[in-house]
Amino acid sequence: MSRPEPVFGQSPDGGVTTSPPGAGYQQELRRGVGGFASFAAGFSFVSVLTTVFQLFGLGFGLGGASFFWTWPLVFAGQLLVALCFAELAARWPISGAIYQWSSRLAGTTTGWFAGWIMILGQILTVAAAAIAAQAVLPGIWSGFQIVGGPGADPSVGSPTGARNAVLLGCLLLVVTTVVNVLGVRQMAAATSVGVAVEIIGVIALVLVLFFLPERGPQVVAQHTGWAGHGGYAGAFLASSLMAAYVMVGFDSAGELAEETHSPRRTTPRTILRALITSGLGGALLILAGLTAASSLTDGELAAGGLSWVLTDRLGGVLGRLLLCCVAVAVFACTLAVQTSGARMMYSMAREGALPFHRHLRRVSPRTGTPVVTSVVVGVGAAVALLLNVGQSAVFTALSSLCIALLYLAYLGVTVPLLAVRIRHRDTGGLPGGVDETGRPLFSLGRWGVAVNALAVLFQTGMTVNLVWPRAEIYDLTGGTWWLRWSALLFIGLSLAAGAGYFAARRLHRRIALRPVPHTHVEPAAPARTVGEPA
Repeated sequence: MSRPEPVFGQSPDGGVTTSPPGAGYQQELRRGVGGFASFAAGFSFVSVLTTVFQLFGLGFGLGGASFFWTWPLVFAGQLLVALCFAELAARWPISGAIYQWSSRLAGTTTGWFAGWIMILGQILTVAAAAIAAQAVLPGIWSGFQIVGGPGADPSVGSPTGARNAVLLGCLLLVVTTVVNVLGVRQMAAATSVGVAVEIIGVIALVLVLFFLPERGPQVVAQHTGWAGHGGYAGAFLASSLMAAYVMVGFDSAGELAEETHSPRRTTPRTILRALITSGLGGALLILAGLTAASSLTDGELAAGGLSWVLTDRLGGVLGRLLLCCVAVAVFACTLAVQTSGARMMYSMAREGALPFHRHLRRVSPRTGTPVVTSVVVGVGAAVALLLNVGQSAVFTALSSLCIALLYLAYLGVTVPLLAVRIRHRDTGGLPGGVDETGRPLFSLGRWGVAVNALAVLFQTGMTVNLVWPRAEIYDLTGGTWWLRWSALLFIGLSLAAGAGYFAARRLHRRIALRPVPHTHVEPAAPARTVGEPA
């Protein structure tokens, strides 16, 4: 295994060092992302409107009203992870965050596998996000139910709904790929508009639904709506898929660090703001939906989720208007996830660490964006959808699998980080330094080991929970054995394929990390950066 390179990493003698900037990566990506756009990248990846609307019915159907409590539990665990990532983002503001951080903490072998799993997870997450269009668009206009016609069942659990979800998802991927190819300014502007609409939509939805209560907030202390049998603990853990699915991707602000102005100062803040804002908004949205639903026991809420609550309680016009906000959020979410995946792939290709790396690392001289990787991620997500056209039960399996992959990749960072902290506890584990304004870099200080250790424990437990072969998650129809074991099978095959390529190409000898781009001397920012509020 090659040792991490000695820039904000481990020196050859095992100590932590901060070498001065040297001949590092050439600045090919264009710095056109401001503070709000950086926040938007993380917030859009999380996208509470997209993901809560997509999986609210599943969470409620599995755990009843008290599935609400999975939300603060997952939020607390992910906040620990985000604090660790914020420290690393300040020290390594570079594209391919998970791959780069892991490589510089534990060596390029560990980093390569973390990046490999992250790329696969991001491609599947793009596909899963695109599916959310089916949960929203037919509710706005029945004409969006193209397969089977307007009278067909739009539920993704039905054959017509599943096929239509693939069709709408592929059309959405075409649009997001075009926006990504156009350039970072266009991407940042689209994401920022999407986030503004989403924040307005969340506030409006929460206020409207809280003014139409059918019951009080104490409903979250009950299992009302739970249709399961046996002990509740298993159902509660299964219902946590919704919260786990929502609260990932806050690290995507780190993926855009090479395109962000003053990234050592900006990125740590936007990582934390994206998660905290999403956590608060999502909790209020879930609570508002539970209190406003006309019934918790007739099966409609489990089947239709929040889309049913809106159209049932608000009527056609207002309900559809608010669903339009959700549709914008779905677009912004898919765009943000695809952008993040493209930057991860570009970062690894730049090191020669992926097949066809000479093509994947190309950056358009006109737009300053990695065009090829944007297209590859979009096509990969479309292929993932098309391979599952006939499997209506695959969508919950895909949602759980993609998040399990991201959690596994995150562990490829937090575990080595904990080892570095413990090994160099007397010096704090990570180097100090200053950001672009001369202020100290974000640091957890003496709390670093405790926060990091709890983050690893949470991630390990949640990863096991996500890959557990539950029929209610992976095999809804009960007739496809391989779907039930699909998470473990896919992860095992992915690791085996990655190990084969890594060994055949002798990447442990070929990958040589370079110093990160020096951020203290940057091009002058325009009067108003794209993504910054006026």
